[in-house]
Amino acid sequence: MSAPRSLRDAPWLKAGATARVLTLLNADGEEARVAGGAVRNALLDLPVGDIDIATTALPDEVIRRAKLAHIKSVPTGVEHGTVTLVIEGQPFEVTTLREDIETFGRKAKVAFGRDWRRDAMRRDFTINGLSVTPDGVVHDEIGGLADIKARRVRFIGEPAQRIAEDYLRILRFFRIHAAYGEGAPDPAGYEACIAGRDGLSGLSAERIRIEMLKLMVAKGAAPALVAMDDAGLLLRLTAGVVYHGALANMIAAERELGIGPDATLRLGALGVAVTEDAKRLSLRWRLSNAETKRLDSMGHRWWRAAGMDEATAQRRLYRLGAPRYLDRIMLAWSRAGQGFNSPQWRDLVTLPQRWTAPVFPLKAADFIARGFAEGPALGHVLTLAEDAWLAMQFPLDAAALTTIADDTVARFTRDHRL
Repeated sequence: MSAPRSLRDAPWLKAGATARVLTLLNADGEEARVAGGAVRNALLDLPVGDIDIATTALPDEVIRRAKLAHIKSVPTGVEHGTVTLVIEGQPFEVTTLREDIETFGRKAKVAFGRDWRRDAMRRDFTINGLSVTPDGVVHDEIGGLADIKARRVRFIGEPAQRIAEDYLRILRFFRIHAAYGEGAPDPAGYEACIAGRDGLSGLSAERIRIEMLKLMVAKGAAPALVAMDDAGLLLRLTAGVVYHGALANMIAAERELGIGPDATLRLGALGVAVTEDAKRLSLRWRLSNAETKRLDSMGHRWWRAAGMDEATAQRRLYRLGAPRYLDRIMLAWSRAGQGFNSPQWRDLVTLPQRWTAPVFPLKAADFIARGFAEGPALGHVLTLAEDAWLAMQFPLDAAALTTIADDTVARFTRDHRL
């Protein structure tokens, strides 16, 4: 075992709901520690998100203690040893120590135990196999501290075996490396991912979506996706052409604008050139309706943004609305190639901050007063009038609006011989 490292000064560990859970479970011969991602992030000086607890106490004992302490418990995975405790609105997954008896892919047969090393050996990567006791002492059963220091993502034990237990670990290897690793992926793990790539075909679209969208927003997303492509993995997931240069440009544009990473924007840059690409990715990854609609809109004639003047951009912003306009401009910017550094792109993308589209001032009543009855013809003439108003660049003065209304009625009447 590596020498423990201290997190004694970690405020999230020493007080509040976390301390209350640990106090509850560290009594009467049982032991509990924070394990997994919270420990990893704390050691890397990154924000600590979900806090998972490992304990020697059996699930029934966890539930019994929670009830006595008036803490809500939810048997979210009690057959696998997991009970969720909710304190002050914060959920804690509490899982009894386990060890594999037999493995059948994801359906391993496990037994509850009290051996911290055997429990750590069941986890995927060494940096996720660390645990910390309430006094802040970090326990390393599998070499995770050295890998934390080296920013290296390694499988625990034999990589091929860990992948065979769950082929989603191929995607997790690249996702965790993109988020926490530096340099090239661990060679042994990389080679095992290549050898096991046929197993990706058995993964559900929902599980692929979750991992890949998390990978998209990681700090090392671009090189990780290049490594996946070089390994022959990315084509199996997307079934289409990918654009690494556009993804790198999208990330650069986000940084230039000072905005956070957007998984859907980045996926659009990587894999959407036309609307058919959006439909394909949606089916293969089971994207949400909102994600699919965004990608579909992004793929619709985004190339028309190149060289667009401000007047045209204003009309496009009016038609699309700010969210869809920005998505399409960002995709076009990412595909700009040698023109990526042109100030035109910043002007286009900041237009919604500088200009607010006016409301179309002509109403149905204006055309009813000119002899139109309610019905399809009225809707048609309103559309024609709006087009004319846009072409004249949004005039609001009464004279211009009267001219637009009269000319539209005359045009409609002539075309339809009313």
